[in-house]
Amino acid sequence: MTTNDISLEKILLKVQKPAQYTGGEVNSVNKRGKNVDLRVAFCFPDIYEIGMSHLGAKILYSLINKRDEYWCERCFMPLRDMEALMKENQIPLYGLESGDSVFDFDILAFTLQYELSYTTILAMLDLAGVPLFRTERDETHPLIIAGGSCGCNPAPLSDFIDLFVMGEGEEVTLELLDLYNECKKGGVSRGEFYKKAIQIEGVYVTELNNPVTKRIVDDLDNIFFPDEFIVPFVETVHDRAVTEVLRGCIRGCRFCQAGFICRPYREKSGDKIFDETKALCESTGYDEVSLCSLSTGDHSDIEGVLSRLTEYTVKNSINLSLPSLRIDKFNDEVLQKIKRVRKSSLTFAPEAGTQRLRDVINKNITEEEILEGCRVAFSGGYSAVKLYFMLGLPTETDEDIIGIHTLTEKIMRLYKECGPNRGISISISLSTFVPKPFTPFQYEPMISREDADKRQKLLMSLFNPKSRKVKISRSDYNSSFLEATLARGTLQLGKVIHTAYKSGCVLDAWGEYFDFSKWEAAFTECSVDPDDIIYRRREYNETLPWNNIDMLVSKDFLIQENKRAYLGEVTPNCRKKCAGCGVGICNKKF
Repeated sequence: MTTNDISLEKILLKVQKPAQYTGGEVNSVNKRGKNVDLRVAFCFPDIYEIGMSHLGAKILYSLINKRDEYWCERCFMPLRDMEALMKENQIPLYGLESGDSVFDFDILAFTLQYELSYTTILAMLDLAGVPLFRTERDETHPLIIAGGSCGCNPAPLSDFIDLFVMGEGEEVTLELLDLYNECKKGGVSRGEFYKKAIQIEGVYVTELNNPVTKRIVDDLDNIFFPDEFIVPFVETVHDRAVTEVLRGCIRGCRFCQAGFICRPYREKSGDKIFDETKALCESTGYDEVSLCSLSTGDHSDIEGVLSRLTEYTVKNSINLSLPSLRIDKFNDEVLQKIKRVRKSSLTFAPEAGTQRLRDVINKNITEEEILEGCRVAFSGGYSAVKLYFMLGLPTETDEDIIGIHTLTEKIMRLYKECGPNRGISISISLSTFVPKPFTPFQYEPMISREDADKRQKLLMSLFNPKSRKVKISRSDYNSSFLEATLARGTLQLGKVIHTAYKSGCVLDAWGEYFDFSKWEAAFTECSVDPDDIIYRRREYNETLPWNNIDMLVSKDFLIQENKRAYLGEVTPNCRKKCAGCGVGICNKKF
């Protein structure tokens, strides 16, 4: 089954941004006419401009296509106009490289980066003509696998996904493909393949519900990284080259899921970072490169890395971006490196307005460090700063909310003292705290809708609504509510996801498509109470839906950190002192 080229060409004239549906971009891989053993569709459950910005997708796409016997194509969720026309003209979901229906591929591999993409997975399976429930599929259907950060709790998607990959994919992906290829050639049944697959570290088979330990790669300097990226035909969210500088995080912020599930902490060498950056810029022609990590400033040689990179980027008129720079790492030396190229606004994340609450969440920055980071920025000519805060953190009080306003006022006064000529612009982004699995706060309840609204109103009342110096944006509570429910949910959530999808919930991450009333109706129809999932504190000895998944950080450590939060005790970062989280590998690198 393939797309009808005439029909496809006809409908592309009727949709917005048709270039996102054509394929054929620079550096894309087309193996049409070559003998390949396995065909894999890397499925990103969002639109092209989001999926084409994802580093993990770029890495795995290139990794698989380096093998002559495998062909990996890209597949994204079409926008509503294209989706409607595809259904009307009976055009199935297809791989961008070949135009062939993904129904005929061997494997459909979904990446799970955001909980609100779950119904979009079902929409893509439906467009492909693949039965949604795994129990309704047989060996004639493609194997449906998934990986990514949200996969650490596979329960909500267990009705639909055959196999999950836990942890980092560079090594386990090829091992899994090799096994599947071997079983395919040998006529081995799907069930027997599953039994063999769970012998691969990092593979969780839904049908077998096997205990699994996440997969990691130890040496980042010797792991695969592409020397070229596909250059999109249309502008994407992050339209630039991206170089990974480290994995993991030494900080231990108690709310941050990525900081725990991405452990252990590992760095790339400065030489490796430079070589990869240079290769990507030259193969793509991008005039901007971003250094990617959870906390770029924590690289042990960040100043040396920036010195070498800026020498190259300035010479070639390439903008260097550091989107994950902690404010306590923003000093004069770092400023002098990044200001040599085009300046943009700086983003910092104090997360909480008072030192007491920053200690509770183990943010490990002081008000003095926040102000010093801003001083360096303002003295260096920056006049626009974005500050991230969360509402609803454990133990939060009105004084902590007021502290956000107090800190903002201090930053504004500091700006005047530094004396730049232009007016200051402060953007405050408020999100609602979502308690995520595998964090010390996985036991915590989410703040209620009423309390969230009350705290937002309190903060808004403290600022002058006519002021142009401070702009405040707030996350949608309904989106956070659903995110928390899906992140913490049990097997019961599968029928809710299916019901919500059937009622029209697709691309829920986009405000213009998100309809919370349909989700409310789905919960009611399926007799599932989301309040019990997110508003109830969990006991330390309670069996959680993700208990059979080992993400390396020990449960005892998470409990210890939860208790320390309520005592207001901070845990030093891993470089200062090993906290005994259970991973144990980091110390070899420090």
